[in-house]
Amino acid sequence: MISIIMPAHNAEAHIQAAVDSVLAQSWTDFELLILDDCSTDETVALVQAYTDPRIRLYILEDNLGAAGTRNYGIRQAKGRYIAFLDSDDCWKSKKLELQRAFMQENKAALSYTAYDVMSPDGERITGHVEVPESVTYRYLLRNTIIGCLTVMIDTKQTGLVQMPIFKGAEDTATWLSILKKGHVAKGLTEPLALYRKGNASLSSNKFQMAKHIWQVYRKSQNMSVFTALTHFPFYLWNGLVKHLRTGGSVKLVK
Repeated sequence: MISIIMPAHNAEAHIQAAVDSVLAQSWTDFELLILDDCSTDETVALVQAYTDPRIRLYILEDNLGAAGTRNYGIRQAKGRYIAFLDSDDCWKSKKLELQRAFMQENKAALSYTAYDVMSPDGERITGHVEVPESVTYRYLLRNTIIGCLTVMIDTKQTGLVQMPIFKGAEDTATWLSILKKGHVAKGLTEPLALYRKGNASLSSNKFQMAKHIWQVYRKSQNMSVFTALTHFPFYLWNGLVKHLRTGGSVKLVK
């Protein structure tokens, strides 16, 4: 079974689209764990309106933030495979089916896919993120190409996965920790997810994101300043290339 972790905080604008994209999956053996992180809008009511027994809603009493909320969900998960989807993003209908088969074929502990970038209203594709067929620890230090919404983890190989509790790039820190143990991440080059690019999202603030990656180097990966500086310029360059790609040609979402 695949356990899907979906944190939600004041997500009433887009959570139905996210949930519907999960329920439309061709692979049906999954559980969707929606973790409401102290929302003050109609998020909980919208989720409670669903009757599909594969949806499990958790209403958290304390605000845990993105990493803490995901960690709570992972601890409740029953599936061998863990996948992540934020409440404002979507999947294409064959995402789980194709990715699970790909992981089994490649005996991958961690996999990811290419993805499209959609406008805030979800009506246009504004860019595309291509991915390599594999990513090593060193590669990921220099190019944070793995999108959290595309990741699937085989916990039979990795054991329990928990994200570090700090703000920003905690997902990248998690993938690095897995790869540092000797695993190689495998990539599906077909775009199987849709990332909603917000006008003022944390990830769109490039200066803040650079600070977060530096924090990952120094605190999560325990690098010296010198070692961190050998990787950081590559991260900045690759981040610029990725930014240009996600602002590319526009087409209608079908």
